[in-house]
Amino acid sequence: MTKRRTPDVLTDLLDLKNKRVADIGCGDGALTRLMTRQGATVIGLDTNPKQLEKAQSAEPAGKETYGTGGAEDLPFENSSMDVIVFSNSLHHVPVDLQDKALEEAARVLKPGGYIFISEPLAEGPHFEMQQPYHDETEVRARAYEAIGRADMHGLKQVQEIFFTGTSRHKDFETYRERTLRTNPTRKDKFLETENQVRANFERVGIKTEEGFLFDQPMRVNLLRKA
Repeated sequence: MTKRRTPDVLTDLLDLKNKRVADIGCGDGALTRLMTRQGATVIGLDTNPKQLEKAQSAEPAGKETYGTGGAEDLPFENSSMDVIVFSNSLHHVPVDLQDKALEEAARVLKPGGYIFISEPLAEGPHFEMQQPYHDETEVRARAYEAIGRADMHGLKQVQEIFFTGTSRHKDFETYRERTLRTNPTRKDKFLETENQVRANFERVGIKTEEGFLFDQPMRVNLLRKA
């Protein structure tokens, strides 16, 4: 598969200028700020207070805003958004709420609006490295099944794209800190399997002067509201 970055795929597929965008599961806000620089009015939502704190403390790209909210109960009016983005976040929604998340996205989307969903596949070096404490095989499969049912919410698939993304970590300690900060619910499992994760990190990571690189096969599904 071609090596690409999710933000580049997003900006290649969608014209964001003057669009109202919701970034669901925005994390540290990096993509929210990128879309703001593309001319969009963006609100990033997340349920992790530490991630929101990091997003809000970053240098603003413009007038982006952030708020607390889950995908299954979006705090937006009907037909108020041009674009909804789930970047590496749909599979983090509880399995029994993934259909509801897409239903909510369709509700707040304007007719003709788009839903951009970027998801990692359950394969590749990055997946293998973290699998001992964070095996998402099942939840990623269930998220894809929910996308396949999107037509029941009035959503039609426009495009499906596969590519290989790359993540970079300076060293294992940096990766460890970020993991424990962004995924506090997995702390116990991570600490329990830390030696195995460290061994995987050093075995499958590609060492460079800037740190360790890990390939991750990705899929993007672009949906459109009728």
